[in-house]
Amino acid sequence: MAFLYKAEPVRGEAWRRIFADRRPGLPFHIWPEPHDPAAIRYLAAWIPPEDLTVYPNLEVLFCVAAGVDQLDLSRVPLDLPVVRMIEPELISGMAEYVCWAVLSLQREMQRYLQDQRDRRWEARPMRAAADTRVGVMGLGNLGRAVLARLAPFGYPLSGWSRSRQEIPGVTCHAGAGELPAFLANCDVLVCLLPLTDATRGILDARLFAQLPMGAALVNVGRGGHLVAPDLLAALDAGRLSAAILDVTDPEPPAPDDPLWSHPRVWLTPHIASATGHRGGAEAVLANLDRHDRALPLTGLVDRTRGY
Repeated sequence: MAFLYKAEPVRGEAWRRIFADRRPGLPFHIWPEPHDPAAIRYLAAWIPPEDLTVYPNLEVLFCVAAGVDQLDLSRVPLDLPVVRMIEPELISGMAEYVCWAVLSLQREMQRYLQDQRDRRWEARPMRAAADTRVGVMGLGNLGRAVLARLAPFGYPLSGWSRSRQEIPGVTCHAGAGELPAFLANCDVLVCLLPLTDATRGILDARLFAQLPMGAALVNVGRGGHLVAPDLLAALDAGRLSAAILDVTDPEPPAPDDPLWSHPRVWLTPHIASATGHRGGAEAVLANLDRHDRALPLTGLVDRTRGY
């Protein structure tokens, strides 16, 4: 019985040390170290090996990220459980980033940065948090944590998800029928949706037209959620005032992509959050304990939903 890790190697070495302390009897291999495929019972990966059939005794596939859209689930045996990452550092990092983004948009920090470059000293009227309606698309663990961190600032908060959710202090909407009402009350729209066939390209001209004039976008989901030409057209037309994008498609954008130079687009290189070394290892170890006791695994992916 052994564990195979196939992702960022520095994190892998940290996991190896933690596993050696917590599960000293479980051999730990970091790809592409030599290993016996028949001995591998557990695999943690960003993108797993292309042919999983060479691991005949694999019992669980752990994803090292919160999303699993980078996995080709059609290549994963139906009887193999797939588990996405849920751990405190990843969640808190996302909440911190979104708070920074929303505060920056509320206080027009993009424009003040440009003013500095232009050597212009000009104060603008300040919009209060209470007058800035923030909506979050996606009400899973990350979305709920983001809303909890935003609440103390005094923003009017709303959320939208596929299924009905109840969150104290948040006006929740569900399903396609309630999407227009949700969008109509978003001065800042935050996308934290999983990327599925149903959500790919959801951030498009039709959606932007349903936002209040001058609304802003924060995309920390996946680049595939966004139709970039529609965003640029909405910014140029004044329909949207600004966008903060931590994800693009592809990553990074091509050198001549207009997202790099558009004055109302702020790009960051997919750094909104990351799985912590210790937190990620502890989350996997906790799931291994649950697996040993035949208990439900935390973060188990629903193949019918894709997340």
